[in-house]
Order: sequence, then structure tokens, then C-alpha cells
Amino acid sequence: MTAMSETRLREDICRFGRSLFERGLTPGSSGNISVRMHDGGWLVTPTNASLGFLDPARLSRLDGRGRLLSGDAPTKEVPLHAALYDTRESARAIVHLHSTHSVAVSMLPEIDPRAALPPMTAYYLMKCGATALVPYYRPGDPAVADAIKGLAGKYSSVLLANHGPVVAGDTLEAAVFATEELEETAKLYLLLRGMNPRHLSPEQVKDLVKVFGVTLPEHGHEH
Repeated sequence: MTAMSETRLREDICRFGRSLFERGLTPGSSGNISVRMHDGGWLVTPTNASLGFLDPARLSRLDGRGRLLSGDAPTKEVPLHAALYDTRESARAIVHLHSTHSVAVSMLPEIDPRAALPPMTAYYLMKCGATALVPYYRPGDPAVADAIKGLAGKYSSVLLANHGPVVAGDTLEAAVFATEELEETAKLYLLLRGMNPRHLSPEQVKDLVKVFGVTLPEHGHEH
């Protein structure tokens, strides 16, 4: 990776972080973003940093083993990001937020851990596939990595119970857009909860899978 392309990635992380923060998708110093580099290392947002006020030069640069090479100390959620990268080969970027509606859905008792949200819209399936729910762990707990590894890379979209969404993408832009789609779908779910809304049918889901190459884990969006 050239110096110029790393510079661009640093700027992109800050640009997307600011956009997410300014729209209220991750308050205060919550949330973190990482991008996997071609040399196996990462760029990741620092600990206790607001996504709205990131400095490209102070982003944490880690090697392939997670050791800090330059920049500020990294987010304490490094084990979470590492587990998703280790199990999902296509992942090149990860976004973790504390977005309100996604957190709210993660706290509801009826949520299926294999498909936290139903197939409400085409774009939810196209961007997120199915979303897993993993149990609560305190922020930074290394045990969350084991929970993510237990999903065996089948999900790019995960809700951490009482915490927030974690979404991987093959580019930073894709990860950000999928996270936004997850949040909007969570908002729809809460708005329509108890109203018996019409979801996409199994046939409509199969059509999206066929036409757009959507990958769903086994049991994802069964009716």
C-alpha cells in the first residue's frame, strides 16, 4: 500500500466518522472504525476518541498482530475487530456504533439471535444479509471475541446485546452504508412493533438472493 493510499484511507475514516457523529449515530466518544491494510496491519480509531473529531495523523496504526506502530493508543475494542477479520475473509473494514435504534432492538426479549431483524426491506437484505445477536459483554471484554468467532464468519452484521452494532464490509464505504441500513431497519422494526407488518415473503427473499447474490447464513430469515 502506497503512502498516498494510506493517507486517503486515513482521511476517509475521519470523513465517515464525522458524518456518522454529526447525524447522531454514535454519541460522545462512543464507536470505532477500522480498516485492514494490504500488509495485514490495520488503521483504527483511538481509544476515547469522538468519531466527529478525528485527526488523520493520530489514528492508531497496528501491525498484523495488533501491536501499536504509530499514533494514539487504539480502541479497547481491538479484540472485537480482530475476531471479525479473522473469521470473515472478505472483511476489509469494520464499523462499530452505539446507534440508538440498533441498541434498543438488541435489548428486546423476542429477538432471534440467528436473525435479529426480519426481512423488512430489500435494501436491508442487500446490505446486511441477516444480523446475529450475541450476548452482553462489558466493553473491551476479550470474551466478546470468542462470541464473534463462534459465528464462524457467517454474518457481516452483528448486534452486541445492550451495546450496539458491529458491521463488516469489503470497503469502508460498504461497511458504513450497511451500518446505516441496519440502523434504519431497527428504527422501522421499533415503529411497527406489535402492528403485524408485512415482511418480505420467502419467495421475495429468494429472488433477492438470486438477483443480487445476497448471502444468508443457514436459518437466516426463515419463516
